[in-house]
Formats: sequence, C-alpha cells, structure tokens
Amino acid sequence: MTINTNILVVCFIASALVALLTTPLAKLLAIRAGALARPGGRHIHEAPIPSWGGLAIACGFLLAGPVAAALFDLPRLHPRQLIGLLTGAGLIIAMGVVDDRFHIPARYKLIGQIIAAAILPFFGISITMISNPLGPEAIFPSTWLDWGLTIAWVVAATNAINLIDGLDGLAAGVSAISCLALATIGLMRGQAEVALLAVVLGGAAIGFLPWNFHPAKIFMGDTGAYFLGFIIGGITVLGAFKIAASIAIFVPILVLTIPLLEAFLSISRRYLRGQPIFTADREHLHHRMLDMGMSQRQIALFMYCVTAFCCVIAIWISRPR
Repeated sequence: MTINTNILVVCFIASALVALLTTPLAKLLAIRAGALARPGGRHIHEAPIPSWGGLAIACGFLLAGPVAAALFDLPRLHPRQLIGLLTGAGLIIAMGVVDDRFHIPARYKLIGQIIAAAILPFFGISITMISNPLGPEAIFPSTWLDWGLTIAWVVAATNAINLIDGLDGLAAGVSAISCLALATIGLMRGQAEVALLAVVLGGAAIGFLPWNFHPAKIFMGDTGAYFLGFIIGGITVLGAFKIAASIAIFVPILVLTIPLLEAFLSISRRYLRGQPIFTADREHLHHRMLDMGMSQRQIALFMYCVTAFCCVIAIWISRPR
C-alpha cells in the first residue's frame, strides 16, 4: 500500500490542531473535576497544575485519524486490528483518567496495563517475528511466546513514556519525534497504515506541546503518558518488529532510547536498593540534570536532540536494501 506524503502532512497538521484546540477544554475539565498535580515530593512545579492534558492528545489521535482516513481514502489497519488497538487504548485512557484524579496504587495500574496489552494479540497485533542480530534468519516464536513478548513490550513502552513525564514538555516532545521516525520507517517499508497511525499520534503530541512546554499550563498526566506509550508500543509491534533484517531488533529500541534507558536505570536503581520497582523517586535523569544546574527547557531540548539522533540511526538501518 502507498500513501501520498503530502496527505500525511495534512493529517499531521489536522491532529495537531485538534489537540491544540481541545487542550483548553481538557484543562477546564480537569480544574472542575479536581484532577490536579499538586507540588511537593518528587514534583518540581510550585503550584497545582491540571493533569488531564492526555485527553486532548487522545482527541487529536482518535478524531483526526479516522476523519482523515475517510476523507482521503487512506490505507488503514485491518478492522480487527484497529478494534483491538482502540479497545486497549480506551482501557488505558480510562485508567489514566481515574489515576490522575484519585491515584490508583501502582500494582493495580500494572494489572490494568497488562490487561490492555493482552487485548492486542487477541485482535491480531503481536510480535510474530524477531530479527536475529547474529544471522540473517528471523526467529519465529511460538504463539504463547509471541503473546508474552507483545504484552511485555507494550507494558514496557507504556511505563517508559510515563517515567520521562516528569519535566515540562519532555514526554510530549520525545514521543512526537519517535512517532515521526516510525512514520518515516513505515513509509520506507511500504507500511502505509503504520505511517498514518504514527504521524497522527505525533501530530497530537506536537499540538499539545505549546501548552505543556515550560512553564507548563497543563500536564498530560498518566492519561497522556500511558496513552502515548501504549499506542507507540502497538505501532512498533505492527511495524518496526516486522522488518526482516538482522539488525531490525534495534529499531524500536533506538526510537525509544530515552524512555527505555530511563526505565532500565529506574528499575535497576530500585532493585539494587531493595525497593519496589514502582516506588516514585527524584533520581531520574532529568532530575539529576536539574541538580547540575540545567533549566527545564535546556534539558527538554537536549533530550529531543538525543532522541532525534537515535531516530536517524533507526531510520538509516531500516532503509530497504
């Protein structure tokens, strides 16, 4: 399937505008419902900030994508796969909304993420092939193994994005850059439906960013971080893991370098200290950079550059040969 890149640009702009224009509504709704991120502890902001910005990101993705696909008759996912992706995303959004307002215990959030991720294989979204970095032959896991790998990967991506959402604009910007890389890879590999999903999600993140960049007027909250991570995880399962090349296993890892590195360091740090891995702390990479004297904007821009560099490498090794 092919797709006109100009149309993809239109889809990107449309999703960005929807997110941009619905963010004030999400902010007003969060204020009225009391969904506020309050200062103190590991939080570095100094006043309560509305935290349902993820609803605007979801609107940009869920409204602009289907409308654009219908208007331009674009290639789409198989209906079964689309239903699975949206069903899982709906569960993630609902859990995020409740968590941002009432604070769900970490173990219950993990269970919710696993259930949402487990929906994907039931609807035909799973890691059915893994490239072998030691040889040209691909590895084809058994049905139960590919389900387990899919669930583990999507849950990891979901939490990885959430872990970097501790600084104004960081998660939204990194997610947008990652999505644009996935869209580019999808176009190069003839995965038009994957490119459409990625570009619309990237547009929604970009549309939210003006409201979220320092000083943030609204946070995406767990609603947005979990949604972005879940959809990005699903997109990589649909696209990046399907590349038949010996080094393709590194593509999704490169695209999500910053979030996955943060997740690895956080889990390792807490494990070595004998703490629960979901214990919140103020020792993330961005916190350490703040302690070094860097501003929030400087850190965000630095992380954007690192993400973009890694994404360029991912695009280069994904090119058709």
